[in-house]
This record gives sequence, C-alpha cells and structure tokens, in this order.
Amino acid sequence: MLRSLFATTTLLVVAVGQAAASSGIKITDAEADRIGQKIWRNECAGTRDGLTAWNMGENFPSLGIGHFIWYPQGKRGPFKESFPALKDYLQAQGVKLPDWLASAKACPWPDRTKFMADFRSKRMEELRSLLASTVGWQARFAALRLEGALPQMLAAAPASEREKIRRNFYRVANAPGGIYPLMDYVNFKGEGTSPTERYQGEGWGLLQVLAGMSETGSPPAAFSRSADRVLTRRVELSPPGRGEKRWLPGWRNRVATYVL
Repeated sequence: MLRSLFATTTLLVVAVGQAAASSGIKITDAEADRIGQKIWRNECAGTRDGLTAWNMGENFPSLGIGHFIWYPQGKRGPFKESFPALKDYLQAQGVKLPDWLASAKACPWPDRTKFMADFRSKRMEELRSLLASTVGWQARFAALRLEGALPQMLAAAPASEREKIRRNFYRVANAPGGIYPLMDYVNFKGEGTSPTERYQGEGWGLLQVLAGMSETGSPPAAFSRSADRVLTRRVELSPPGRGEKRWLPGWRNRVATYVL
C-alpha cells in the first residue's frame, strides 16, 4: 500500500529544479502509527523514558521517536537541530503543547547534569506524555523530511553520481515496505548533505547510503547492507573521545530491520 501511495507523489522529488506536487507523501493514520512505532522502537526501545534522552558526551538532548536534536541556548554542534521544527509542526496540526514548551526558544536544560536531575519533574513528564501521544504526527513529520531529501542530495552529489542516487532512491521507495527504511534513515542520520556532518571528509547520511548501494538484488537488503558499511566507516573515522563504537551494535540492529 505504501508503494502505491508513494507512486502518486513522485513528482515531488524527481530532480532538482522540477516543480513539486502539492499532495505530498500520503500515509493513512494506521500506516503513520505503524511506521512511528517502528522508529520509536529503533531509537528508544519503545519506552516512554527513551523519548527524553541526553547521551553521554553530547551537548544536546534527543527527543521524541526520532530522537530529534534540541540545542540549549548558546550551544551548537555539527549535527542538524530538528526538534524546534517538530514543535512548530505539531502546533500547526493543532496539537496543544504545554505552555512552557510552546514559549521555549531553546532547550531549557543547559546541560546533561541538569537534564537528568529534572528527569522525573512535572515538566519532563508533560514532555514525555506529549511525545507518546503524537507518534503518528511525528511519523508524518519524518515523511516531510523525506520529501525534501532527494532534491537536496542530488544538488550536493557529483554530477556523475546523481543518476545512480536517484535510481537507488526509487528502487527502495517502490519496494514493498520501502518507505519505512528511507524515512527512518533520513531522520536517524540525516540527508548526508551538510558539510559539518563529516568525519575526515566522509559523511554518513542517506546520500552516502544510496551512493554505496549494490544495484542488484533486493533493494531494501542492498540499502541495509550499504547503511551498515556507512555507519561502520563513521565509527572508524570518528574522534576517539566520542566513543562511538559503543553505539555501533545498536545501529546495526536498527538497519537490519529494513529487510524484516
């Protein structure tokens, strides 16, 4: 079903510079919830506590089913911030946010220590309740990001690679269940177009996974294998102080779900 729904909207992302269709990626409530539940399991093991996380060694919390990044005031980093856009999206859908969240201009916790000390506070429980009750909307937010991903990737890729990337994108998208791995990965590791999201010149986003795919066999399986290689390379090239090796087993388990 997702295949046929996506096929009606491919004009959105066929190439850089083409006019986008107005319909967007269409998913039913049931489909949005199903994909959202998968993303929630991938990021947070499906737990409520996992919806509000702040990993050791990072200067931002990761919130919601997609662990959307929210930087505290005055802090930035190489990774793309996404929670403010989710907050705006939920408000645009008529979702009522807690007053403190609706008015927040930046993450109100300045560091991990204060975040963890506040973990069982009323404010944090309100945030988790909001995030647990909007799984479908968060999945639709992830779909919106996917809509814009292909034009960005084609613009950033070398001209010689663009046709391969476009072709592999549609091979996965048109496979049964193929929207899920594309939605999950772009929200997991980004489009791969940001120059700040590189280790030793190598990115790890959707662009790099599509560029590294085999063009034979099952598209979701080829996508999963390429994602595993890209993430392994990221860990190998990462700064030792970040300790990213500890995350690799979970990342591999995640991309393995793309072929289940």
